[in-house]
Amino acid sequence: MLVRLLYASRAAADVDQEELVAILRKSKANNPALGVTGVLCFSQGIFLQLLEGGREAVNALYNRIAADPRHRGVTLLCYEEIGERRFAGWSMGQVNMSRLNPALLLKYSERPTLDPFAVSGQVSLALFEELMATASIVGQP
Repeated sequence: MLVRLLYASRAAADVDQEELVAILRKSKANNPALGVTGVLCFSQGIFLQLLEGGREAVNALYNRIAADPRHRGVTLLCYEEIGERRFAGWSMGQVNMSRLNPALLLKYSERPTLDPFAVSGQVSLALFEELMATASIVGQP
């Protein structure tokens, strides 16, 4: 059974580009063996991540993330059973926020900033789909 999980959290401390790259590198190394794919967005101290894969693997990964001291306020935004993956091409893709047009964020929220705590999980999911369609997600499978 495939599931899709979308969560948001706040960074417990400042996360610089080097630490973000390390997180992505570890995800890309570990996720293929778990059968997990997804996308990570990080901006102004907020993580927004979508995970897809088998129910057991995704649930276990989410529980590890929720217990990770680098995250605080981990909030489940969307959890659903799916027939197919939308983000199968990435063991862990990353949204390139430097190439993102702020108008895209404004399309989905009150301000042109990433704030998944102020919108529904379905709105955040729609944002991810548009990011994928506009090639704002980078990373190797």
